[in-house]
Amino acid sequence: MSNPLIESRSRFVQANPEARVRVNEREWGVTRLGESGPALILIPGTLGHGDLFWQQIERLSMRARVTALTYPVLGSIGAWADDVCALMDQFSLASASMLGSSLGGYLVQFIAGTYPERVDTLFAANTLAAPASVAERPQYADIDGTPIEALRAGIAGGLNAWARAHPEYADLVALLLQELDPRISETALRTRLRALKDGPKLPPAGLPRERIFTIESDDDPIISRAMRDAVRARLSPVKDFHFDVGGHFPYVVRPDDYSAMIEEALGL
Repeated sequence: MSNPLIESRSRFVQANPEARVRVNEREWGVTRLGESGPALILIPGTLGHGDLFWQQIERLSMRARVTALTYPVLGSIGAWADDVCALMDQFSLASASMLGSSLGGYLVQFIAGTYPERVDTLFAANTLAAPASVAERPQYADIDGTPIEALRAGIAGGLNAWARAHPEYADLVALLLQELDPRISETALRTRLRALKDGPKLPPAGLPRERIFTIESDDDPIISRAMRDAVRARLSPVKDFHFDVGGHFPYVVRPDDYSAMIEEALGL
């Protein structure tokens, strides 16, 4: 049976293979498209490469300089924040708008608070305000001690249960299962989980609220209403972009609406 999401993303990856860029002794995956307009950096969550934003990259790169990032195998929130700034230096970007989803949303909040001069506009998407809100979940209980087969099986079980409850997300879940195994290595998966569980306390946002946007979905199975409320309370965004339906990955399943939202915020 065909899967339009997998097929579309595969065509994009074939046409736009990810480059490997080394900074601070860590190697990032980088996809860059667009030659003019504002700079926009996209950072995914735990279960994703930068090319999971392929639909936004294709549309927005006609009017913006888009950079999508894939985490290195090793690192932490603090180290990755330094890396993103180093990558910006390599790409001659004094500043950029940054959109991060889930784990990426936590990272861009940290960057905005630590290096506010590097962030033009902040998009905190389907994310959280404190690591404690996820630390007790099964996949975070014993990140280093759990065999990788059991760790992957636990995450896959949650994804498959979501697909059974919401068949409209079946194609998305199949795509994410490809990310989980084999695209994300054992070391990389453990690193990403550990980065969030052990993440530092977020500093104050560092930007005026006119340059801060939040993104959330009512039916997000990972980010609860209380967690969404906490992000909004912490950031006091000028606007909260709200999806009634979109799950944890509205940028994949609602790509046109998601891209239009970014265009509105950036005045594209």
